[in-house]
Amino acid sequence: MQRGFQSEHVYDQQNFADLESFQNFYVKRTNSYSKMGDQGFAFTLEEALSTIGFGNFQVIVLAYAGLGWVAEAMEMMLLSFVGPAIQPEWGLSSSEESLISTVAFAGMLVGAYSWGVVSDSYGRKKGFLGAAIITSGAGFLSAFAPNYISLLILRCFVGVGLGCGHVYTSWFLEFVPTPNRGSWMLVFSVFWTVGTIMEASLAWWIMPIYGWRWLLGLSAVPSLMALLFYGLVPESPRYLCTHGRLTEARYILEKGAALNKKELPVGLLVSDQIKDMASDGQWSETTELLSSMRNITNDSSRKSTSSILMLLSPKLIRTTLLLWFLYFANTFSYYGIILLTSQLSTGQSECDPPILQSESIKDPSLYINVFITSLAELPGLGIAALILDRLGRKISMEIMIVAGFILLLPLVVHQNAIMTTGFLFGARMFISASFIVVCIYAPEVYPTNLRTRGVGIATAIGRVGGMVCPLIAVGMGSGCHQTLPVILFEVTILLSGVSVVLLPFETKGKELADTIDLPVQHVLQVQ
Repeated sequence: MQRGFQSEHVYDQQNFADLESFQNFYVKRTNSYSKMGDQGFAFTLEEALSTIGFGNFQVIVLAYAGLGWVAEAMEMMLLSFVGPAIQPEWGLSSSEESLISTVAFAGMLVGAYSWGVVSDSYGRKKGFLGAAIITSGAGFLSAFAPNYISLLILRCFVGVGLGCGHVYTSWFLEFVPTPNRGSWMLVFSVFWTVGTIMEASLAWWIMPIYGWRWLLGLSAVPSLMALLFYGLVPESPRYLCTHGRLTEARYILEKGAALNKKELPVGLLVSDQIKDMASDGQWSETTELLSSMRNITNDSSRKSTSSILMLLSPKLIRTTLLLWFLYFANTFSYYGIILLTSQLSTGQSECDPPILQSESIKDPSLYINVFITSLAELPGLGIAALILDRLGRKISMEIMIVAGFILLLPLVVHQNAIMTTGFLFGARMFISASFIVVCIYAPEVYPTNLRTRGVGIATAIGRVGGMVCPLIAVGMGSGCHQTLPVILFEVTILLSGVSVVLLPFETKGKELADTIDLPVQHVLQVQ
């Protein structure tokens, strides 16, 4: 029986002379299969992923996506070390030092949106390729920057490449079966923590002996590895399905099934929403969907405009605006805590003269404190893993935000070194976990045809928070104003907690949607 249908599996939009003939075949074939009973003659991508399960295929995807996140984490963490090292060497002011971090976030703002557009229009892999080339190239050149201006320009380009980080999240998510999806996304998030710990360890070893230029060069190695291994990873089958490339999607699924030592369901691969519509006899709606699929593929400019309008449509505007603020608040707070750690560790909270900062770079306490607070993300991930699929995304975020707020509050006033490190450890543990849950929630709440662009815009807005936080943590912190930046971080964390309460959808245990109509009907439930 299975061999008899083998030749029919290859039909997709590219095998027909015009769209109308493809529509008629597609709907009639799906209707005929649905009339034959539950014999598996038509199956969706979600059913295929559930059948092949999580195995070697997803491990390969996880490894490459994790490499991308390690690269981004290392490039971002080095900002804690490079600024304080360059300031005395080049005679920079506090505002000039903070600008090194700000331009990186400015580049990420541009990159986050741009790579979202590229990935939704031309494929996730195209985004990976461009980002890896830019990040690795600009990262290595940064190590040879002859002056302050050239360093700013190169770090801005590095930021543009790093803006692709959210695409790795969406890409991996699109390969994971719905059961325990939250747990596997948390496993993926461990790579970020690994990257921060690797960078803190590398800085501890490199900086006192070889200096900041070696740190910049070595931190670009993971991006180069992502470029070298680019050809070994598959395109997202969910992306291919939404663009009518069903033969390619099925081929990738067959390879995945072979790697996992499983077999795909018998029959024709169909998009989730088309199977639902065809089984209900909704011919006109299917025609409209396929027509819009063709328009999206052929007119990327119009898609860019329409997708932004869809993000702000009545069904999504509340979720979109709240996610924009959550990304801003989490980025602002997370990187603010990281930069505060280096500032408070170098004695700036006690208003030491700037000349002492060159000596503090060789002081191991800076690296010890950053290393210890980087380890804080591991127990945060452990707590999130325990509650994420049990309590849901929203409640998990709320717990993390409240705990982070409480632990950062004592730093409004000056504490001794041990207490400062302890409170920063606890605050970073929960704020980083909250940030990770937001990064899991956002790609789950958006449909496939908007996923990387929607998350990309939210990430870009989050980078505005990253641009502002160095001015607060470094500028104000070095100016003997520890209380003010901590209060600003606390207010932001509090408002992010309110935003989580207002989110209308919970995504725990829900299948991913492919179109804008599905979040309300099949993926999301209004609480």
